[in-house]
Amino acid sequence: MKVSIITPVYNAERFLRETAESVINQTYQDWEWILVNDCSTDDSWSIMQELADKDNRIKIFSNSENLKSGKTRNFAIKQAIGRYIAFLDADDKWHVDKLAIQIPFMMQNDYYFSHTSYGYLDELGNKIKSTLHVSKEVDYQHLLKRTEISCLTAVYDAEKIGKFYMSEHARKQDYALWLSILKSGVKSYGIDKELAYYRQVKNSATSSKHKLILKHIDFLKDTQGFGTIKAMYYTGYWMINGFIRYFIK
Repeated sequence: MKVSIITPVYNAERFLRETAESVINQTYQDWEWILVNDCSTDDSWSIMQELADKDNRIKIFSNSENLKSGKTRNFAIKQAIGRYIAFLDADDKWHVDKLAIQIPFMMQNDYYFSHTSYGYLDELGNKIKSTLHVSKEVDYQHLLKRTEISCLTAVYDAEKIGKFYMSEHARKQDYALWLSILKSGVKSYGIDKELAYYRQVKNSATSSKHKLILKHIDFLKDTQGFGTIKAMYYTGYWMINGFIRYFIK
């Protein structure tokens, strides 16, 4: 069964070839990789052309204006022809057996949505922190309290549940997408194996913790229709779980 891999690309020249290697070397080979250049100002587009020239499963597009990651992913999802929709950002990596483990797991159990545990890398590719382990089963209420589904691990079955798209919200578009799927009654099933690697890139514009809390409350109000009290309730759980994750490594 074909997997459509969705990747927005913005100024990713430092990591894109390494990310590509983790896709091309997958032991599960029935995939298409849809990369969309979001007006990069570095050499990303040239690298994308180079990759597409070498492998006809790699399909490349370029936005005429900078649309940010959510809208860029949505464009890619519209182009996808695979039964399964998977996500991988241009600076992250997959374990060589990720799809070979995750797709049969879904097919054999008739699961429509799944995610895996994942590790962390620094900008040089060194392993940092400890593995983020996932639960066996996640529903809507669970994900509101613990945001354990990461974009680089998520796969959903578009043939069974249709295509779901990213939110138009300014941030956390992927989280809003997972919530939309779970809110429809579908559960996500976790594979507690480290099958993906999230790269932490330094960002001088990172918000203060106080601002992050307020933004999370606003996110829940805007995307889930929660009142202030309900949004604060779930943000409290989000804060506690984040605190535990930060100090237990």
